[in-house]
Amino acid sequence: MTLIFDMTLTLESDAFENGEIIPKKYGYKHGNISPPLKISGVPENTVSLALIMDDPDAMGAVGKVWVHWVLWNIDPKTVEFKENSIPSNCIEGETDFGEIGYGGPAPPDKEHTYIFKLYALDKKLDSKSGLTKKQIEEYMENHIISKTKFQGRYSP
Repeated sequence: MTLIFDMTLTLESDAFENGEIIPKKYGYKHGNISPPLKISGVPENTVSLALIMDDPDAMGAVGKVWVHWVLWNIDPKTVEFKENSIPSNCIEGETDFGEIGYGGPAPPDKEHTYIFKLYALDKKLDSKSGLTKKQIEEYMENHIISKTKFQGRYSP
């Protein structure tokens, strides 16, 4: 299945604008609470949603894209994530901090860009809590209806 960046599927936040500075309280060392997120434009045939937050700029500092949050089996009727919470019945995976759940921005060197990727899927993923981004990406393969992204910047 071809990956589609759908202009109708939208992810945004009341805490910061796309491409702008992520407030400190969402950082790993400054509160580590997840930001509020709003979802709109979910395609009609969506069975579940998945969200991955990562830091591709970490490649220069730690030699890999750093995973900060992995969630799946999000109900497609979900329209928002309240600050510091997740929708009921979704499953969270393991971050590169070795923890389950949200791990906020924590750039070791300079300002990094953090990308929140939202996927609309044609099925629920048969999987357990604690899986990694790589494992979830394998489960999602050939089941992505559309995808969108939202990003923010954070400095140490």
